[in-house]
Amino acid sequence: MPPSSAVLVTKVKVQLKLAIARLRMVQKRDEALAKQQRRAMAQLLDVGKVDSARIRVENIIRSDIATELHEILELYCELLLARAGLLDAPTCDPGLEEAVKSIIYAAPKTEIKELNQVRTLLAEKFGKEFVLNAMENTDGKVSEKVVKKLSVTPPKEELVVGYLEEIAKAYGVNWPKRPKPDLGDVPDLLDDDDDDDDDENPSGGQAQVNLKAPLATEDPEDSEAEAREELSKATPPRNFGPSLPLHVNPPSPSTENIRPKVTLNSLELKPSKRPAKASVASKPAEPKGGIASGIPDVDELAARFAALKR
Repeated sequence: MPPSSAVLVTKVKVQLKLAIARLRMVQKRDEALAKQQRRAMAQLLDVGKVDSARIRVENIIRSDIATELHEILELYCELLLARAGLLDAPTCDPGLEEAVKSIIYAAPKTEIKELNQVRTLLAEKFGKEFVLNAMENTDGKVSEKVVKKLSVTPPKEELVVGYLEEIAKAYGVNWPKRPKPDLGDVPDLLDDDDDDDDDENPSGGQAQVNLKAPLATEDPEDSEAEAREELSKATPPRNFGPSLPLHVNPPSPSTENIRPKVTLNSLELKPSKRPAKASVASKPAEPKGGIASGIPDVDELAARFAALKR
């Protein structure tokens, strides 16, 4: 009695998981072997055994093609595992037809036993005629990449030479032999750089001294007074205002206010016209006479003379 569709789909899912794990393991193994073979090819090119390298490099090419085929089959297995619910239908779904027929076509030509188990279960599910169409690829549903990578045609000469050049480049082998460059005619670039530096900096690379800077021997009070005078005459730059923490822009002129001014609480902000008198008035009044004034008055002097006569 043939198994039911649900049981068959469950078996297919289990074998798909095993096939994916096996394909990944085989890919890692082939990559490790390919590295060893490439190193051997580089040694053959280094000692000049080009003919032997040309023959042996075909094994590396075939191994790389098999690795690419395993990657494609792994993707098809993942696709079937993700859409396993569509396998319950009595006929193959059009979205799965390419993956199913590609696996049926490629499984006998690979060493993956789990993939052959998947092929057997799919043949049991969809029938003998479906499998024959997939093996002969009568309807062209099998992937072209799978068909091409399973062909037994020898690699082209351009591909062989390209592989050898890449292997030689990766391992630092001079192949094909190239003449070494002659370094005798290399221009002296250091002299040109020195000339350019001299033109840009006539002082020989030394910083120029500002002769207008005040000397350290000047009186600090005079220097401070001169600095204040220069600051009072200097005009602040235009971009000086926005850098301050507080900046008030005057209103734009209008027909009602042709010359706008900044005001605060209806008071116009103007500098004081008598700063000297205000500073003098702010000082406390000193008492007349006495020790605080520094000069004694007439009565005090008379008392001192009377004391001396005694």
